[in-house]
Amino acid sequence: MAANGTTTKTTQRKSAPRTTKTTTSRTDGQRIREGLNKVRNGSVSYARQTAERTVDVPVGVVLTVADRVNEVVEPFTKRETAERELKSFRTQVERELNKLERRGATSRRKARTRARQTRNRVQRQVKQRRRRFETTVKQNRVQVEKGLKQAQTTVQERVSTLV
Repeated sequence: MAANGTTTKTTQRKSAPRTTKTTTSRTDGQRIREGLNKVRNGSVSYARQTAERTVDVPVGVVLTVADRVNEVVEPFTKRETAERELKSFRTQVERELNKLERRGATSRRKARTRARQTRNRVQRQVKQRRRRFETTVKQNRVQVEKGLKQAQTTVQERVSTLV
């Protein structure tokens, strides 16, 4: 066992039997060389594409940023266009604020409606339960009173028979 906990094992590889040089072995060799050339060319191509990409991406970013800065700065080169652009911005901001206000008001109204509906439903349920409870209590009281009256009369009858 080796120091790192793995076992060392030696294997013997058998070499492939050598064939005599014939026309087929030459075509195999040619095929192998062609395959190697393709792999080399593919590697070179891949490396070239990677290098081009690493250069192209930052250049593209710089050009895009330059275009956007130009779009932002261009309307402010003259006073008239700057005022027009600012007025347009103000209008857009007012529109967005109005949209947000309407959305907030709608949400507030819906929340208030949901709260009112929930409150009404809970009140209804409480009233129904209270009515059922009161009815049950009254019925039980009436039954208990009847039972007491019957017990009282039977006790009075027994006492009167005894005396």
